[in-house]
Amino acid sequence: MLTTGLLTEAQFAELARTGPAVLGMSTLRTGLRGHRLLLLKALLIRVRREHDLVDPAVLDRFENAWRLLERAERARPVVAREVLDYPTTGAWLAAALGAEGGAELDHRLGRLESIAVTAALRAGCPLDLTAVAPGGTLSLTGVGRCHIGAELVRIRSHGRVVRIVPEGARATRGLLLARPGRGGLTGLGPGWAALRTLPGTVALLDDLDPYRVPPGGVGAPPRAAADRAAVDSDAWHERWRVAHRLLHRIDPVRAGEVRRSVRAVVPLAAAEGPGAVPMSATLRAAPGAVLASLPVSPRAMAETLVHEVHHSKLAALHELVPLHRRGRASVHRVGWRTDPRPIAGVYQGVYAHLALTDLWRRAIVADGAPRAWRTRAEHRFERFHIQVGGALEILLESDELTIAGREFARHMQRHHASLGRVRGPLG
Repeated sequence: MLTTGLLTEAQFAELARTGPAVLGMSTLRTGLRGHRLLLLKALLIRVRREHDLVDPAVLDRFENAWRLLERAERARPVVAREVLDYPTTGAWLAAALGAEGGAELDHRLGRLESIAVTAALRAGCPLDLTAVAPGGTLSLTGVGRCHIGAELVRIRSHGRVVRIVPEGARATRGLLLARPGRGGLTGLGPGWAALRTLPGTVALLDDLDPYRVPPGGVGAPPRAAADRAAVDSDAWHERWRVAHRLLHRIDPVRAGEVRRSVRAVVPLAAAEGPGAVPMSATLRAAPGAVLASLPVSPRAMAETLVHEVHHSKLAALHELVPLHRRGRASVHRVGWRTDPRPIAGVYQGVYAHLALTDLWRRAIVADGAPRAWRTRAEHRFERFHIQVGGALEILLESDELTIAGREFARHMQRHHASLGRVRGPLG
């Protein structure tokens, strides 16, 4: 019997079968929260160890922000941790920990102030402080942004009212935020832009956060984040709504998993040039975020969400229960890519495409699947079932897997085989 130290054998096997293991996912989320807190502490240790290399003003603001974050956590732990758990907080942490000392690190460290301010405001802490607003804009993590037009802003909060004004300006000049309760924030004024919630979930359409996409973009060729002015929010909302309705028809349990797992959808800039196609991605440092150009249809969005959720699931599991070893240079050919992949890429691709073959198999036999999707699913299932089978053989023949990784691959192989045999309604 395999023991991971975190998951039961049954939970581990259910995750390997791409199942929405509620208890298993809860364990992964708890582990990721602890991992993020460790990374945050690692950043604090680095800053204090390298304090001579940090600009004194930046160091002072960082220390103040750390104390403010602790204050917010004491006031309302759940709310403060929601801010720390938000995907872009993880992306910022990765950037800060990887930054070179000097100007780059100074720039990254400044972000903690806005994260701490967001947590404190959402936690209901009374505030009277000055904060830096890079480029005249104060970004509130997972909430929105305030364009003040000044690099230094004064934030005063009392009760349910928050005022944000340029430093030294009269209180009537700035923005007014309201705290309606339960850790929420709403804004008034021409400089306020809120993140929009996608229908039927708590997921946000995040087209504002400065850390939503790495500086170099994602994918090849790299895609940048879409500017809010270029984001058709109505199209995103409609495709999201219909995609969830389709998923619920085909597999209501998996639909619930997507609804629970996705915290942010980040629109990417549209592809340009002949032959350009939509793309999607996840970031290991930002679990819970799906980065994507607008899918061409609700069906495509449903498939994108299932695909990317499983990339995030596997990345989260690997952080806590390593599935393969680092440092090997071998690469392998898989059916869904033209370029050879390292074993980590093969593992990720197998898991995400196994989840899709499961979804397509259900679409083939489900009464609620549209005819066009059922026809497409039959073709895609046949093609990818063969490709995933070949890639599973690569995994099981590799000496780069850990004991847990080999057991996980065996469970995936058994599920893959069961999909090929099933001809009737699925359980």
